[in-house]
Amino acid sequence: MDTILLETEERMEKAVAALDREFGRLRTGRASTSLVDSIKVDYYGTPTPINQLASVAVPDSRTITIQPWDRGAFALVEKAIMQSDLGLTPINDGKIIRISMPPLTEERRKELVKVAKKYTEDAKVAVRNIRRDANEQIKKMEKDKAITEDDMKRGQDEVQKLTDAFVAKSEKVLAKKEKEIMEV
Repeated sequence: MDTILLETEERMEKAVAALDREFGRLRTGRASTSLVDSIKVDYYGTPTPINQLASVAVPDSRTITIQPWDRGAFALVEKAIMQSDLGLTPINDGKIIRISMPPLTEERRKELVKVAKKYTEDAKVAVRNIRRDANEQIKKMEKDKAITEDDMKRGQDEVQKLTDAFVAKSEKVLAKKEKEIMEV
């Protein structure tokens, strides 16, 4: 029973961590190195993440700087950023690539909040699916006479408490991200 609860908690933790990663990729008005993490550069025929080709930094809240270690990669990195779905335009001065984050319009902010809510809902669904799996395992144990009916109820209550906690955690993460998005 304890292993089921531990496994359930671990899986729910991963679902919320995945939500955090999704939020990291959401473009807000604030610069973040995680925005360019998912961009792959075609470097000598191999799709390579930018952070493996260059140092990525955030000197201020509206700028990302990318400094490729290989001078020949400047054009490739610049091209990859332009082709990404971020809608950002890099500025290459030969030494460093700068990406300025334009302030978001009110309309775009509201769209981003909707996207964030969708991600949160997906995370909640994942948590609920994990709950269902755990409850099925507990019921199976009771059916196989490995645990008593009281233990089954207790286990299901524990799983429900975990579910409630992780759903609340998802909501908390959403509230934080929503505040960040709506910040002017």
